[in-house]
Amino acid sequence: MKIVSQFLLVVWVSIFVIASTYAADTKINNEQLSLVKTAVSKALGLRVDSVQKTPIEPLFEVMTERGIFYATADASYIVRGSLFDTTDNFTDLTEKSMKKMRLNKLHSLESSMIVYPAKNEKYTVTVFTDVDCGYCRKMHTHMKEYNDAGITVRYLAFPRGGDRQPAWLAMQSLWCSDDQKKAMDEIKAGVRITPKSCVNKVPEHYQLGVEFGVNATPSLLLDDGTLMAGYRNPQDLLKVLQ
Repeated sequence: MKIVSQFLLVVWVSIFVIASTYAADTKINNEQLSLVKTAVSKALGLRVDSVQKTPIEPLFEVMTERGIFYATADASYIVRGSLFDTTDNFTDLTEKSMKKMRLNKLHSLESSMIVYPAKNEKYTVTVFTDVDCGYCRKMHTHMKEYNDAGITVRYLAFPRGGDRQPAWLAMQSLWCSDDQKKAMDEIKAGVRITPKSCVNKVPEHYQLGVEFGVNATPSLLLDDGTLMAGYRNPQDLLKVLQ
């Protein structure tokens, strides 16, 4: 597998060097994009949400349930990594597409977020959180300071260990609580909350985090679609947002 990965990396670099001197102008119709989608989905065994052409003529950008891959039309070669545009100040085209995807998909789960609104809201930050995460608890202790700074905090569930860990059930109980904010305050303070079950969005929150590229908690999603991993105190976060 290591040898294959190294080979693909060489292929990727070679293609980039050859093709980065010009942009592809070949028109791709919907039927061709559909064929690429089918080929990549079969090769990776993943759901493919969209396919777009890239400035590199042999490669397509493929958005999957596990993030972005780049592939040839027949999926003979598939590469994972960041694509940079050296003609535009090294713009990260991969992250640009990920930002757009994050914002588009986030809307569908807004109604299931646990929200701590700022009275004089200037910024909104969506936080993927885990009840067993020390820095998540530390962040929550500063909630009043975030809100006083004009930052509204919206929580989504991301139990890092997946659905076989106790945190998964704890977060489902949290989202099933009659008073979610009270339960959130208690669980962040280390208090056990009453176990509850209901139809909830925790699995969808978790899957969304996986698609967004969340691999640590807390992870903060900003208004422009930027994803930042790790705790930021109120002053530092405000500087980033400003």
